[in-house]
Amino acid sequence: MNQADRPLVLLYNPRAVFHTMPLGLVAIGSALDRERFDVRVIDGRFEADPRAVLAPLIPRAICLGISVLTGRPIADALAVSRGAKTLRPDLPIVWGGWHPSLFPVECLAEPSVDVTVQAQGEATFAELVERFAEGRGPEGVRGCAYRGRRAVPFPDVPFHATTHSYVDSIGPIVEPPRPLIDADALPPHDYGLLDVERYFEAKGRRQLDYITSYGCYFRCTFCADPFVYGRKWTGLSPTRIVSELLTLCKEHAITDVNFQDETFFTYTDRIDELAGRLITAGRPFSWAGTLRADQASRMSEDLFARCAQSGLRRVLVGVESGSQAMLDWMKKDITLEQVFETAERCLRHGIAAQFPFIVGFPGESDESVRASLDVAKRLRAMSPTFETPFFYFKPYPGSEITQRAVRDGYLLPESLEGWSEFEIHDHAGPWVNAETHALVERFKYYAALAWDEAPLWKRPLAAIARWRCQRDAYGLAWEWWVSRRWRRRPALS
Repeated sequence: MNQADRPLVLLYNPRAVFHTMPLGLVAIGSALDRERFDVRVIDGRFEADPRAVLAPLIPRAICLGISVLTGRPIADALAVSRGAKTLRPDLPIVWGGWHPSLFPVECLAEPSVDVTVQAQGEATFAELVERFAEGRGPEGVRGCAYRGRRAVPFPDVPFHATTHSYVDSIGPIVEPPRPLIDADALPPHDYGLLDVERYFEAKGRRQLDYITSYGCYFRCTFCADPFVYGRKWTGLSPTRIVSELLTLCKEHAITDVNFQDETFFTYTDRIDELAGRLITAGRPFSWAGTLRADQASRMSEDLFARCAQSGLRRVLVGVESGSQAMLDWMKKDITLEQVFETAERCLRHGIAAQFPFIVGFPGESDESVRASLDVAKRLRAMSPTFETPFFYFKPYPGSEITQRAVRDGYLLPESLEGWSEFEIHDHAGPWVNAETHALVERFKYYAALAWDEAPLWKRPLAAIARWRCQRDAYGLAWEWWVSRRWRRRPALS
């Protein structure tokens, strides 16, 4: 069947400030029968006018699927959904991704959204597409929610009455969740759905995003993953991972792989086999992945060495807090000793590391924030290849801490427009006072200068920055004000 004769499935990735490949859309697109369906992925981040790109395709589409993250991408998802409905009111529009997984019913309050998909979406979306191709609806498809007819009690009739006690009503229907599917049972991701070169250009390197697992076993109370995946995990076999990556390396001349797993180092024997296979293949690319400090403490020195030999260049190790009491409170299930042990091992094996921190939790003390700054200083002083980014806690929906905050009176946005203004990275929440916010912002500024390998002309400034960080001496911060004023100057025409 010619491409033009096959039913068209449109997949849209909303605009965002980062250029990670839209692996969720690639996954659901790869799970469709490509002999039967023409699948197109449109990435709004690369289009000056995404709706103009979609408009000529919508007349022959059987559905439009949109992957939606909480925050700014919602605004673009809304604009595209509403525009598509204006062109074709009968077109089924399906939202998937993190926000619809957390708010399956609330997203359906938007008239342009017909179905939401929760958690792992490959099988659910494939079944929906089959239904749409047959002219049927989503009724009975596990793992989704939709608006449909349901029987509800008629309020003016006594409950014990048997005649006309119930009436049909249009309302949200949530189907039972779909069990987590073994990752090896899912088809390979077809990167032919993407213009891979555009992502390489945006990243500034030939770096491929790749995911080897779904879910997470851990229970961190600031994270929504336990809510979405129920603390379950499934991963690809090392044999399949290396086989697929070697093929992709030949096809796209990749030089680096960024594993996008929530917890890449979940099983040490899996990592050991993966590293061994990459070494045997001649270390075809460098790679990076997520590593918990407790996982690192269980890894042998030999395994660290094998990972480095296989191309491991960087790990991301979530520290979250420099206070052990705070770590215990958020159920992170790591110790600060494990964090420094991980850092020392990375240092010995020449592996760079990012150690993210989160401050500004409800009820967090100033002492706890300062403890995080102190731990970050120690880590940054160990190596110029160590980074310690700081983020402010924002009550991300689905997390246990957010649920507590809501019980204590915190108001989450009540509309999709409100959620589109929800900034999860840069801005402090109401639990951070002005003094603490200023302290953290000054530290972030100076820490970025203090321990990096600076050129000769910049070393005096780096020395001043180290002195300030080590003493928390940020008064008369002339460098801060000069740099802020310089950044605000308009560009010369």
